[in-house]
Amino acid sequence: MPRPSRTQDAVDQLLDAIIDGTLTAGEQLPPEGQLAVEFSVSRLTMREAVRLLQAQGVIVQVPGSRHRIAPVAAWTGMDAVVRHARSAGQRERSSIELLEVRMMIETGAARLAAERRTDEDLEVLEDALRRMIVHHEAADVEAFVSADLEFHDAIIRAAENRILIAAILPLTTMMEETRGETSAVPEIRMHALTEHRRVLDAIRAGVGADARDAMAHHMQQTHDDLVSLVHD
Repeated sequence: MPRPSRTQDAVDQLLDAIIDGTLTAGEQLPPEGQLAVEFSVSRLTMREAVRLLQAQGVIVQVPGSRHRIAPVAAWTGMDAVVRHARSAGQRERSSIELLEVRMMIETGAARLAAERRTDEDLEVLEDALRRMIVHHEAADVEAFVSADLEFHDAIIRAAENRILIAAILPLTTMMEETRGETSAVPEIRMHALTEHRRVLDAIRAGVGADARDAMAHHMQQTHDDLVSLVHD
């Protein structure tokens, strides 16, 4: 994995300081020179980091005064919101919120995939499910999660909508983490295999409404498993 640029590293450090409360929402941002020293970067790098966080609604420019840190509810950048959601103290709530978003996005994606899928798409889905079965039997959670993500990615791509692909990309890392949390439970993996087979069969049949309903059932099962077997 390529190393983040100095500017991105400064963005992440500054954002983490806001998320963990070292820098407080609603208060003025310390001077850029002070932040540059604290985070061991140049003033130019810190100025660019502040500018990037302004673009995400995390930092607000106040005319005639120092910048102010916005409350989380006002943040508009997906990267910042997802980083906050992945932080300590937010994981349980964010995992439920992620499922709600997935329900809205992936049910529609499954419907489109059923109507637009190719034979190659079906082969990719079948292969991903086959590997999920193998990895479940071997209790290889990491490999199971990887195949699970590939299955869902194949559905998104089979839907043939570029905006859909771009919209779901920022959620990928967060999805990988929550999948690992649930897939560590053997009973949940068994449920997932049943649900994925149902979704694949519906997409293969080419009936959009059935694929949408199968995915909705899968998302609901995942929600119920998360609440009863992970968060309980």
